[in-house]
Amino acid sequence: MFSSSRLEELKRNVFWTFVLLAVYRFAAQVPVPGVDGAAINAYFAEGGGGIFDLINTFSGGAFKRFSVLALGIMPYITTSIIFSLLGEVIPQIQELQEDSEGHKKIQKWTRYATVLLCCIQGYGMAAVFEGFKAPSGAPVIPEPGMLFRLSTMVTLAAGTMFLLWLGERITEYGLENGVSLIIFAGIAVELPSEVIQNLTLYRSGEISGFSILITFAVILVAFYVVSFIEKSFRSVPVQYAKKVVNNRVYGGAQSLPVRVDTGGVMPPILASSLLAAPATFASFIDPSSPLKPYFDTIQQSLYPGELLFNLVFAGLIAYMTYFYAPIQFKTKKISEMLQKNNAFIPGVRPGTRTKEFLDFVLNRLTFFGSLFLIFICVTPDLITGKQTRFGGTSLLILVSVSIRVMMNIQSFMFAEKYETSYKSRGKYSGSKRRF
Repeated sequence: MFSSSRLEELKRNVFWTFVLLAVYRFAAQVPVPGVDGAAINAYFAEGGGGIFDLINTFSGGAFKRFSVLALGIMPYITTSIIFSLLGEVIPQIQELQEDSEGHKKIQKWTRYATVLLCCIQGYGMAAVFEGFKAPSGAPVIPEPGMLFRLSTMVTLAAGTMFLLWLGERITEYGLENGVSLIIFAGIAVELPSEVIQNLTLYRSGEISGFSILITFAVILVAFYVVSFIEKSFRSVPVQYAKKVVNNRVYGGAQSLPVRVDTGGVMPPILASSLLAAPATFASFIDPSSPLKPYFDTIQQSLYPGELLFNLVFAGLIAYMTYFYAPIQFKTKKISEMLQKNNAFIPGVRPGTRTKEFLDFVLNRLTFFGSLFLIFICVTPDLITGKQTRFGGTSLLILVSVSIRVMMNIQSFMFAEKYETSYKSRGKYSGSKRRF
């Protein structure tokens, strides 16, 4: 049984986490100054979203409302990934990442880079939205110009940094990383509207009941597959040298878990960002330009659900999985750590041989992990025949974050049980502690 104080602390953490997420959802409803809300709703209601549907899903609907949080938390994730990649090719940055003080410098540089990226994206987003018009002909931005672009740039950058601050406050309560929970909330809050939209289409006769059943069956199967793979790992046996401390034997046989989906959700996100680039470039090109028809053709070919989109998307996912997995599971660092701790893999020599063995295991798991990501991200759209908010990337985020939250809650509740057990045996604290 758990103590009442522990339960009260957990309730308090859950309560304040929900309060902060509610603040995020409230801020996502605040539009950028100078935007005609009725015109922008009418524009996207007529199917004007296109490839921007993915961005809108990650921002919790803030993008299509042109909210102050329209950029979401993605600029910070992008800069974090860039610095992670730079650490692999620049030794000086890698040294800073491994040092505690250097890690703080990297975080500071990441924030500065996030502000710069937000300013660039905010200015570009303001310029793009100036060209949008509602079906009635009313412009989305009644008074476009440089003043609107600069004010929007500052507003969107401030909104992203506010989200980053909010994520840090959520992390303090220990349920899960705040940035992950913000992305989770942004996706989850859009799911009821997807259900309502399908039911409305069914009542109007535009889709059949069988299609709805197929869609929900695909979603349930995908949830099961994602949850199963997210908890799957390859156990690599590790033998530690035995030693005796205070009449206790430490060491012996243990295991090194390697996740099947080592790359996680980042490969589909990176692949989606690359596929969205042509649509972004096409939006910046002047309609009178001779290059505009070519970019429009590319944009239509890479629309979600098209054959070319699925093929390119699958190829990018596979490439990004092989590219990102070694960053998450650093075989060289792990082999050095095992050697320093007098540990070895049975049948494999320490040092270079251990690294080669871990690379072999990682490559095999990455192959199956890439197939899993391609299956989850492409198959639901092929079966249902449409782009849905229940896409593979969204499913990965929803399931993985939910699993981590449950694991963190269990660890939080069992921590006191273990601590009480150790204290009752006098292993630490008190005048009769053993060491």
